[in-house]
Amino acid sequence: MKKVLSGIQPSGQLTLGNYIGAMKNFVKLQHSEQCFFMIVDLHAATQLPDPAALREQTEAVAACYIAAGIDPAKASIFVQSHVRSHAELGWIFTTLSYMGELERMTQFKDKSQGKESIPAGLFVYPSLMAADILLYNADLVPVGDDQKQHLELTRDLANRFNNRFGEYFTIPEPYMPKHGSRIMSLDDGSKKMSKSNPNAGSFIALLDPPDVVRKKISRATTDSGREVKYDVAGKPEISNLLSIYANCAGLTIEEVEARYEGQGYGPFKKALAEQVVSVLEPLQTRYQEIRASGEIHDILKQGAERAAEIADRTLADVKERMGFLAPKR
Repeated sequence: MKKVLSGIQPSGQLTLGNYIGAMKNFVKLQHSEQCFFMIVDLHAATQLPDPAALREQTEAVAACYIAAGIDPAKASIFVQSHVRSHAELGWIFTTLSYMGELERMTQFKDKSQGKESIPAGLFVYPSLMAADILLYNADLVPVGDDQKQHLELTRDLANRFNNRFGEYFTIPEPYMPKHGSRIMSLDDGSKKMSKSNPNAGSFIALLDPPDVVRKKISRATTDSGREVKYDVAGKPEISNLLSIYANCAGLTIEEVEARYEGQGYGPFKKALAEQVVSVLEPLQTRYQEIRASGEIHDILKQGAERAAEIADRTLADVKERMGFLAPKR
């Protein structure tokens, strides 16, 4: 059984892209692997969020994990800051990181572009992400294309530690499904669907009501043609909608193409909207049940306790190998 680690930031509304690209895969992996799924609130702190919003979104993300089908009895669901070893190992990996490799991170360049004052937390974000993964000696890390560079740094830091202090860390591998790992914006097929996009019509939130979902898909950008065909280079927006349909319906891209051959974009988009609604409605019902019951707090406490058993042991091993003096007991 392999160990799997992944996390989602509690910032903004989770989108259909988060579900297809991450959470749907988490549900599959929990049945065959040892899974750790985090709400990464320490990473969210780099944006200095509103305190009330951070608390609300942390609970909301946790509830969405469960509503999407993750079973707390099979996978550890927890809040990053509830396991203190994340912050401590994050600092240790910051000391092992080089300025040059952190400066080369594409996400750092994108998020710091045009800013006079850049938070130090944004700069060392990848070192903390490495600690998140390596605390559990994760074998597989479900990542989108935008996180592959951070995972490569994690692998480099694991090797750097192993070379200096002896073999210890597992070198993690990315887990990337063939389709759906990167769902794109509804208004621009060249950009990832993002909850931070100021245009609410560019993404479908997991908690969007059915009529809102239908309206957003009906207004989704298409090209001037009418052929429902997967062609990322020539038809990026339609290709994205095809990928969404295939993932929601459990079909291949080719099967969806054949189903709507010759019908044009109108009937396809209407059918797509109903497919998305059929996926989101039961998730939303379960989400409301979880939030109303208050059970999320016990689930997070139990998940953090299971995660800490492994994380604290890893941190102790790392500190011993590096020569930190252990406290007297």
